[in-house]
Amino acid sequence: MTPEQIAAFCLSLPGAREDFKWGSNRVFSVAGNKMFAVLDFLGEGLAFKVDDDLFLGYVDRPGIHPAPYLARAHWINMNARQLPLGEDELRRALVRSHQLVVRRLPKRQQPGLLLDEQR
Repeated sequence: MTPEQIAAFCLSLPGAREDFKWGSNRVFSVAGNKMFAVLDFLGEGLAFKVDDDLFLGYVDRPGIHPAPYLARAHWINMNARQLPLGEDELRRALVRSHQLVVRRLPKRQQPGLLLDEQR
């Protein structure tokens, strides 16, 4: 997937929006300001949230590192131009990141944002 395809996929998720922050990084969020993915300004770095129990398994893989400043919240970082994940695996991981953030929202904000994760 190219950085533009990644951005288009992130924006296709329910309630997702894109903002530019920190010197023009593309930040994908839900419910106003709850980030689930960040694509750096050159489209070279991609960071997103993963399950707590899968974090160490991801960062053990070549090309995947703890995301600077966000690792304590179990975010990973990788090169978006040479993705260490296959296209299907990346899509599932981005959907999962979106859903991890949605599930932490108040119950009244979740309807319409929850998926069956079979995307």
